[in-house]
Amino acid sequence: MKTALQLRKEGRLKESNERLLRLLKESPEDPQIHYQVAWSFDVLGLEGEAVPFYKKAIELGLQDEDLEGALLGLGSTYRTLGEYEKSEATLLKGTELFPENHAMKSFYAMTLYNLERHQKAMELLLKSLAETARETSIQKYKRAIEFYADKLDETWK
Repeated sequence: MKTALQLRKEGRLKESNERLLRLLKESPEDPQIHYQVAWSFDVLGLEGEAVPFYKKAIELGLQDEDLEGALLGLGSTYRTLGEYEKSEATLLKGTELFPENHAMKSFYAMTLYNLERHQKAMELLLKSLAETARETSIQKYKRAIEFYADKLDETWK
């Protein structure tokens, strides 16, 4: 596994993928290997190939940070494949399990945009921005940004 991950780090993506597939034949019930195989297909631009490996890794009980990465990867992959409802369900689960993951929220917002739920997408992004931005002007208006995040269609006269 270490060699496969090092190959990926060096940009030798096809070699890394091939090594991981060989490892998978030796240990077909290892969720970590399934996750790494999925990731290797994603970085090769073969998103459709990644899906069953992400799903199997999750099904086999991937845990903690790796589960977080797999849910984000699978949800994002579904989105790029145009499977927006599957993306939404996956990323919603990810945001519920890992509420502090703002990257997950960003990918979820992209999916909501694709589902033409623009208001909810903007709300997620604005709240995430207000929570994570360190820039002085954002912090100065943090309360206002958070207040208006779910009221974008309202006006006050």
